[in-house]
This record gives sequence, structure tokens and C-alpha cells, in this order.
Amino acid sequence: MSNWLDEVKFDQNGLIPAIAQHHQTGRILMVAWMNRESLALTAEKNQAVYYSRSRQKLWHKGEESGHFQTVHEIRLDCDADVITLQVEQHGGIACHTGRESCFYRKLTSNGWEIVDAQLKDPNEIYNQNGATKADASQTNQSHEFELATYGEQSDVLAYLGALMRERKSANADRSYVANLYEKGINKILEKVGEESVETIIAAKDYDASATEENKNDLIYETADLWFHSIVMLGYFDIDPNIIIEELARRQGLSGLVEKANRTQS
Repeated sequence: MSNWLDEVKFDQNGLIPAIAQHHQTGRILMVAWMNRESLALTAEKNQAVYYSRSRQKLWHKGEESGHFQTVHEIRLDCDADVITLQVEQHGGIACHTGRESCFYRKLTSNGWEIVDAQLKDPNEIYNQNGATKADASQTNQSHEFELATYGEQSDVLAYLGALMRERKSANADRSYVANLYEKGINKILEKVGEESVETIIAAKDYDASATEENKNDLIYETADLWFHSIVMLGYFDIDPNIIIEELARRQGLSGLVEKANRTQS
């Protein structure tokens, strides 16, 4: 780890609170925890990665909901024991309740009142249909849910497809993806190539030493590769769900039959 991490004062559990703010309005969106590894990954990837105390594992914000956070700036307070993140909140929803911010209740003369509108029903974001109230309550407290159905996974792809369309006309100075689109297909393919190599290296490292850190590296590098592949598809206005449909079409076909069909086509 680099020396800058040594200046951070993690608590006795190896954690530090992280406050995520909207990078343009400054509004506080959420508060979570980071450990040394998640903070290092956040700085490296420019994507918010937290640490889940309930599940004792790294938590890439948006991995279940699709509401990722692109990090524009990281700051450390004067006591070196609190982190602030200036983020772009994808989907406009940071809270598991379907609101922009987790701080949607305001103290009034009548007590705590909800003052922010719910932008999306959590049931549309997460799979709670079969959960008991106790299960849902426990999951709500941890801010983490499982994507359990193909439909929900497809929703993430639909969101990313829509994001690519939006970023093609966005300000290149404020968006990483818009900047890639402005630079053109060669730069996009260069990134796909870089991520492919990094994924291969991560897989080799995991094969040689199957540690949790190696596993996380492989997961994140694969996510980077998939993401930049979706950027590439977006350049050609190809919806990523079409790839899922193609994979689904192939189910039940042997490799030889599939290859023969492609040749005939």
C-alpha cells in the first residue's frame, strides 16, 4: 500500500467513516465505512467501494442496485479519522429506500418528517418479493440486497445501456464515459484491451494464490472489463441486453451446433 494510506487513522476495527456528497450540489448522500483496502480501491478505481460491517466484506456501491458512485475527489479531515467523497451518483439514488439521499427525514415541530420524495420503489430495485418483514428489515439496515433474478440483472444492463446513451451527449470534462466517447473508438478499444490484460493477470494471480484479496481483484477487474465492453457497445448504439439475449438463445445448443449455425448464417 502507498504511504498516503499510512496517514489515515483507522479505528480499532480498522475502519473509518466515509461521507459521500454530491460533487455538484454538496448534498450529503450517505455515510458508510471503509477499511484500508476499500479506500485504496476507491482511490484506484474512482468508484466508491465501502466495507460492510454486517457481512464482513467489501461492498462496491451499486453492485446490487446498479446505482454506482463515480468518485471525483477524496478528502481527509484534520484529525485524519473521517473521509469525504465527492461523487457522481448514478441513477440519482443513493439510499436503499429509493431516495436521492439517506438523509431524507427533517426534524420539525411535529418530530421527524419525511421531506424527500421516493424516486423509485425499492421493490423495483431489489428483490424483496419473497422476503419476510424481519428479513427485509435486516437487509434495509445493512443497505445491501441480493440480485436474485435474471430480470433484476437485466435491469442493471438496461440502466447501463441508458447511461451510455446519455453520456454520449454529456460534458466530457465532467464524465469519464463522455470523455472516452469524445476521444473515439480507438481510445475505447485501448481501454477494453487494458482491462482484458488486467483481468488475465488477476485470474493468474488468483490461480496461483487463492486469497480473498486475489479474489476481489479478479472480481473488480472483470467488472472493469465488462463495463468498458458496454461502453464499446454504446459507441455503436448496441443495447447490452442484446448480448444477454444472444447468450440465452445459445442455451441448450452444443458448441459444435452453435458454431455450425454461425457458419451457415
